[in-house]
Amino acid sequence: MNLKIRKSNLLAAINIVSKAVAVKTTKPILECIFVEAKNGRIKLTSNNLTLGIETYTDGIIIEEGAAAINAKLFFDIVRNLNDSEVDIITNNDYKMEIKCEKTEFSVSYWDGTDFPEFPVVEKEKSITISQLGLRDIVRQTIFSVSDNENSRMMTGEHFEVKDNVLTVTALDGSRISMRNMELKGNNSDIDAIVPGKTLKDITRIINGGADKDVNIYFTDSNMLFEFEETRVVSRLIEGEYFKITHMLSMDHSIMVKANRQELMGCISRASLLIQESDRKPIIVKINNNDIMYIRIDTNKGSFNDYIDIEKEGNEIIIGFNPSFIMDALSVIDDDKVNIYMKDSKSPCIIKNDEGTFTYIVLPININVDAY
Repeated sequence: MNLKIRKSNLLAAINIVSKAVAVKTTKPILECIFVEAKNGRIKLTSNNLTLGIETYTDGIIIEEGAAAINAKLFFDIVRNLNDSEVDIITNNDYKMEIKCEKTEFSVSYWDGTDFPEFPVVEKEKSITISQLGLRDIVRQTIFSVSDNENSRMMTGEHFEVKDNVLTVTALDGSRISMRNMELKGNNSDIDAIVPGKTLKDITRIINGGADKDVNIYFTDSNMLFEFEETRVVSRLIEGEYFKITHMLSMDHSIMVKANRQELMGCISRASLLIQESDRKPIIVKINNNDIMYIRIDTNKGSFNDYIDIEKEGNEIIIGFNPSFIMDALSVIDDDKVNIYMKDSKSPCIIKNDEGTFTYIVLPININVDAY
């Protein structure tokens, strides 16, 4: 194999496929990037058997061929080259020459015969979404995905498409994030659980706006993302997702409309007194005077503040994990938010009238008589 590639193009391709390189594996070939020059195109592939990524890059093929090289070594070498043209040449002694101006590396490679094949995904069921739309809907929900592998269903996001509306749901046992988005074109009905890690990796790769699409194809066990010169295949999480309909229609006795920025500022100031080991809740107190009082007491000190609100319903004293509330508020674009509550032991629901988003946060048990 003999290639000439601009360093910037090569590094961009390596950065894309590196997301699917295996770590802590007993199979060294899974720690590699497979470089293939064939039919006038240069392709880089990685595959950790759960996630696979392939992308094409521009370059000149002098001699076709293929080679697998350790991904970390390949990245470190290319990253430190001058911003110029890079020559990649392999020989029969399993040595790869990587040259750039006066710099020359000679490293070992594998022929790639043991490199896992890229999975084939049938393109029968699909949806199309803009790159910006996909990034946004993941960003607005992914913080509610659990990282506890013992609750595997919670480590993924539920993708459901009905009547051309995509609903993405994530939950971790203490909160639920849900976003709805109307899709363009004609889209299949979908019911799938997508690994959270896959979605995080996808959002790091795609950089297009509302004018560039991602085509997503689903089978019973895999999904395929196609955009520009890149394809990403991921396994789906098997099983039936949690039924949360009863929580979405939960009765409430209090409705609060608050300025989002003011509420975020208040919670942010309260959080200055929180140490990670404290895990102290913020105390929210609402009386009949259209004021929301926020208080916190920690080992560092105490904090009291309030904001003006519009309120319907009863009084309440309730405790929350402040970061859970902040996570939801930070991805809402509305100037004001509607907050629905029932009592100090029932979930708090943040949603808008249009139904495009719903965030549910479970309260922390507190002694309400102490406040």
